[in-house]
Amino acid sequence: MFINFFDELRAAKIPVTLKEYLALMEALSKNVIDQRVEDFYYLSRAVLVKDEKNLDKFDRVFGHVFKGLEGLDASQTAEIPAEWLKALSEKFLTDEEKKQIEAMGGFEKLMEELQKRLEEQKKRHEGGNRMIGTAGTSPFGAQGYNPEGVRIGQKEGRHGKAVKVWDKREYKNLDDQVELGTRNIKVALRRLRKFARQGAETELDLDDTIKQTAHKGYLDIKLVPERHNTVKVLIFFDIGGSMDSYIKLCEELFSAAKTEFKHMEFFYFHNCLYESVWKDNRRRHDEKTATWDVLHRFPHDYKVLFVGDATMSPYEITYPGGSVEHWNEEAGAVWIDRLVNIYEHVVWLNPVPQKHWEYTPSINLVRQLINDRMFPLTLDGLDRAMRELSR
Repeated sequence: MFINFFDELRAAKIPVTLKEYLALMEALSKNVIDQRVEDFYYLSRAVLVKDEKNLDKFDRVFGHVFKGLEGLDASQTAEIPAEWLKALSEKFLTDEEKKQIEAMGGFEKLMEELQKRLEEQKKRHEGGNRMIGTAGTSPFGAQGYNPEGVRIGQKEGRHGKAVKVWDKREYKNLDDQVELGTRNIKVALRRLRKFARQGAETELDLDDTIKQTAHKGYLDIKLVPERHNTVKVLIFFDIGGSMDSYIKLCEELFSAAKTEFKHMEFFYFHNCLYESVWKDNRRRHDEKTATWDVLHRFPHDYKVLFVGDATMSPYEITYPGGSVEHWNEEAGAVWIDRLVNIYEHVVWLNPVPQKHWEYTPSINLVRQLINDRMFPLTLDGLDRAMRELSR
């Protein structure tokens, strides 16, 4: 299982080495942690992940590799400590649900029965109330119902009653290493360019080297600073809620922008811009950045992009306290207006098809606030947005 874990991390382009893997194995052999899944998660993450941008990829791989028992035989399942499952049951179940499990004989009885049925069952089972399968009322399986259940082989919960939920993840950070399915997004972004040679002279100037060598009669190597795109970009990504449907598209845009723009900063927000934004969705409630600080830190020559569906209650834009997550002292429209007054070049990229915009009042409100500079998040829309920012 651990070899498979290592291989999956490498396949996900997380730069883990054999040395780090052996360090993890050594730590396990010396029992530096208890046999609890949370302890193993934090230990393996600390040993194997060297850059925080890979944390979300690590979470996905961890959830995939250790998500359940469907790929294990009976001898392997015996090696999974019951404490791992029990700890998570205590985390996710209410007192009432714990009493229901106790009525069956307790958590140990539930795990004992699961082991027994794994040994009995030799094939896929669908329906019913005993074996491990789907669409039944057995305590073990997927796509069914039982208040004392262990979910096996199901992507996500349906009734919220499973004892074990392997990989519950909330807001996902955008991965800047996503490989694009098409180069066209990068091509569109390249319209937003202003090149200059700045910094140390590290690049060979072939023409001047040939000219000076011919003139002086000996080799005279000439260097120039590397040529960079000097355009500075500030991106605000709407994250969570209705934007989850567009996460793949946003990851592709984010990956392309990281490649194309040397001077790029990004922040996350939810639905509408308010008094604070954040850089890490896992710590979004603890490590926020004041929007005023962002507006003062980045000069007015930055090009600003909003990426979001602008789909929300109009009250979230127009009224104090309209946010669905916290009490905002000032309306979202006030903050958008401040930003538009500071930065000359602002566009909004919307993943919702443009033909649906007129049916959503909040989209029309946002379009007015940014002076009708909203573009669909399509290749054509992206191309037009870059032309607008280049003016």
